[in-house]
Amino acid sequence: MNKIPERKEIKESDKWNLDSLFKSEEEWEKELAEFNKLVTEASKYKNTLASSPEKLAECLEYLNKLGMIEEKLGSYAHLKYSEDAGDNKNQEKLAKYTSAATKGEAETSFISPEITAIPENIMAKFFEHNRIKPFSVYLNKLLKFKPHILSDNEEKLLALQIESNQTAKKAFSALTDVDMDFGTVVTKEGEKPLSQSTFSSFLIDQDRDVRKSAYNKFYNLYDIHKHTLATLFAGSLHLDVYHSKIRKYDSCRSRALFPDKVPESVYDNLVSCVRNNLGELHKYYRLRKEVLKLDALHLYDVYVPLVSEIKVKHSYEQAVTAVVESLSILGDEYCDVLRNGLLNGWVDRYENKGKRSGAFSAGSFTGEPYILMNFKEDVLRDVFTLTHEGGHSMHSWYSTRNNPFQHYSYTIFEAEVASTFNEQFLAVHLHKKADNNNMKAYLLCKQIDDIIATIFRQTMFAEFEHKVHDMMEKGIPVTLESLRTTYRGLLKDYFGPETALETVSDLEGLRIPHFYRAFYVYKYATGLSAAIALSERVLNGGEKEKNDYLGFLKSGGSKYPLESLKLAGVDMESPEPVNAALGKFSTLVEALKKTIAL
Repeated sequence: MNKIPERKEIKESDKWNLDSLFKSEEEWEKELAEFNKLVTEASKYKNTLASSPEKLAECLEYLNKLGMIEEKLGSYAHLKYSEDAGDNKNQEKLAKYTSAATKGEAETSFISPEITAIPENIMAKFFEHNRIKPFSVYLNKLLKFKPHILSDNEEKLLALQIESNQTAKKAFSALTDVDMDFGTVVTKEGEKPLSQSTFSSFLIDQDRDVRKSAYNKFYNLYDIHKHTLATLFAGSLHLDVYHSKIRKYDSCRSRALFPDKVPESVYDNLVSCVRNNLGELHKYYRLRKEVLKLDALHLYDVYVPLVSEIKVKHSYEQAVTAVVESLSILGDEYCDVLRNGLLNGWVDRYENKGKRSGAFSAGSFTGEPYILMNFKEDVLRDVFTLTHEGGHSMHSWYSTRNNPFQHYSYTIFEAEVASTFNEQFLAVHLHKKADNNNMKAYLLCKQIDDIIATIFRQTMFAEFEHKVHDMMEKGIPVTLESLRTTYRGLLKDYFGPETALETVSDLEGLRIPHFYRAFYVYKYATGLSAAIALSERVLNGGEKEKNDYLGFLKSGGSKYPLESLKLAGVDMESPEPVNAALGKFSTLVEALKKTIAL
């Protein structure tokens, strides 16, 4: 029987190299002590920030130094915890960091209220001072929050809650990633372990019995823990409502969109456009049912490749080659940096026991832009995941080299463009290399399924988030049953009459980690819509279009996301990019029909 290896069994060359952050545990502990000492100096700036631009600049420079150390400590602690959440040392390290960061937030919590309390006429003069100018972007973004910043004491109380506020999210992660044992699934090759990471592999297995078994076994375990999971999620919702109310936002959604300066109309446009195109999605599911020759299409049938005889396998190194070759249009610098990073220390490649499921890129100002993968050679989606996370990492690489710390960090809204942009190029590259219709059909299916996963599905998730937060805000009880009923209604709307639901299907709403970071998922859908538009622009353009895109990567957090995207060549306040992406979906489905018919 195949076994998920322990962390110590993974080759060092297949692990990320965290030396750019800390070369040893002792270095981390020493830096933690330095951070704790530096935090105690914050009080000397209290009640001084309006006295002169020099004093304000001194405080902001101090805040930068503190912030860089905290980010470095936090990056290392989170990466170590992600590689093995079951390791007691990693748990302890994350707890130490969280405690120190909470103290830092509390001790510096007076700074934002004090800055926003500076009279506008005085602040206008401060902006003219040379030491303040490097902080103009940061200060302008901070002053935007003036109506939502509370008093010094209130901000300190909120900062002291940061650690306890993580309880629901951390408990969800511990339960689903560590404590829940999904057992094994019987396949023709023998029993194989079922886990958060391997679940997707089973759903693309050509053996329908394997898919069905994996699906039911997976969700039956969620069924056992459903009351706990519903309670944790409801706790997270309560926390969202609490924060939106005390900071005087109209709703949880308005609070979530406010920092990025994204109008709620962008969110509503996305839902409206997708809703108007659900008929096209249902047509695809009808085609899938016909091609698979099924009496009924079930949710465990919607991911399996339609072209069954194609066997796709990439070693990790082959995947890197495919990713880099597909992005050659972006130039030598982009490709050389990406190749070197993917092969030499950025990536933690394979699954091990206790490792976080899925994938992510974690960039920081002082460290490399690290990538967590659970790479599987027989899953083509993992090659796309690699280029997706590589897009994030290159975004971080360019941003840190073109911006100061105080505004190098770009928003998630922008991040999802850089990642899915890369996926578009990989799809084109692989399609060009395909030497037969079966492979072309396979790749068309992959592109179609990606648009479903990133635009249709994430919009469905976004609708769910909005609905359940709205229930909570209106005082409607949020219970296990109301959560399941709401989610099941959305499943019926999105999957349509061609797809049969299982009794446990609506438990999916209790297993999405991103729901513990409210109103995040819509950015995947808007990001892919923007990425499709920008990739077409670069593919069909020249040097200017390429440089516009690289300029977008370099802009970091110096602009609001809609502004930086507009400069790159796409207007996300218009429904046009979303409609164009959904139009491409219809085109791909038609191309698939013709390819299959050949």
